[in-house]
Amino acid sequence: MSEAYKKFLIPPPKIAPSILSADFRKLGEEVKKVEKAGADMIHFDIMDGHFVPNISFGPMVVKALRSEVSIPFLVHLMVEDPERILEQTIDAGADIVLFHIEASPHSWRILESIKKRGVKAGIALNPATPLSTIKYILHELDMVLLMTVSPGFGGQKFIPRMFSKISDLRRLLTMNKLMLDVAIDGGVTLENVEEIIEAGANVIVAGTGIFRQADIEEATMKLKKIANEKYVRIISSQV
Repeated sequence: MSEAYKKFLIPPPKIAPSILSADFRKLGEEVKKVEKAGADMIHFDIMDGHFVPNISFGPMVVKALRSEVSIPFLVHLMVEDPERILEQTIDAGADIVLFHIEASPHSWRILESIKKRGVKAGIALNPATPLSTIKYILHELDMVLLMTVSPGFGGQKFIPRMFSKISDLRRLLTMNKLMLDVAIDGGVTLENVEEIIEAGANVIVAGTGIFRQADIEEATMKLKKIANEKYVRIISSQV
């Protein structure tokens, strides 16, 4: 990873609290807290109970929270046939839309549809999905999200083998001279975020690591501080 950092092809860290782990009785209050604490975006997992074994919420929750905070909304469509709710999701206020490469054979068409609406587009991959599946669409992407747990439920432990997948992805992007955001989703803790940054990810999606803590704002600030300090140390060592 040293070459990637040396060429400054890794963007600075961004913290994206995932509302899947938030208290749904007071979502507006909780997203305001993480914004105040320095969160860079809010992460939404829309689940349909088919692509993943869980049902979460739909675009209406995105719409309901859009007026509560000003930071970008990162919407992760964990659904079959993402085309079905694409327009609703964008209309609801999504700034970045991610869909799973496994969910549709028409990834190029979906990416074009998202970008035509002036919204950033990205691809998500499940843990066992190889990076080769996105080789020919890399230049069309704004972000790649790697699931670092089996998708569908919060609170799971980070799969250790995903560190090498993160590094392989960042290496692939560097070879193609692409400075894309690499997001990881699942199992983030204060103890492993430095290793996640070291591997080459820069968008840190955290659910239970933020919203299930006693002090949401403090948890957000701590995670951001650790990630930023690690990034600065790596960059400094490569100058």
